[in-house]
Order: sequence, then structure tokens, then C-alpha cells
Amino acid sequence: MKEESDVKTNKDEKEILDSVERGEWRTIPDVEKESHRYQKYARAAFRKDKRINIRISEKDLIKLQRRAVKEGLPYQTFISSILHKFISGQFMEKSSE
Repeated sequence: MKEESDVKTNKDEKEILDSVERGEWRTIPDVEKESHRYQKYARAAFRKDKRINIRISEKDLIKLQRRAVKEGLPYQTFISSILHKFISGQFMEKSSE
């Protein structure tokens, strides 16, 4: 078994480990119930009940697919998320200043 000092961690892992060691994490009571509740929210938020077809440039599609990979989402879900954020006012354009 490796000693703790032998384990290599990246910056994000180190921050999480330090946070746990400082006691900043707590156990969620009835985690199964909470998990189901948030799964229900996620399903409702991403319910897809209509289909559309659009034409976009291949270059834009490739860029969208690459961004989706970075976000850890299928590209169609990523596009749907962008559209949802835009129409709900959560998506802000960069100012041209």
C-alpha cells in the first residue's frame, strides 16, 4: 500500500483534499432521497419533447463539438443547454468594450 506522501495529486485534487481535512465537508442526511430529488430536477430541466433541424457551418459544428467535450456533455445536449440559457436570460454576451 502506498504511503500518503507517495500519492501524486493535481492542483484541484489537492484543494479538495485540503478542504476535507479542514472539515469543510459534511454528510448529507438521507443522501439517497437527495440524489433522487436532484435527478428529478435534472430530468425536468433537460426534458426534450420537440425536435428541430438546423443547418450550420461545419466549422461551427466542430467548434461546438469540441466545447461540448470540454464540458463533458454530448454536443446536442450542449447546444440545447446554450439555447435554454439564452432564452432564460442566463447566457450573457461579452461586451464589445
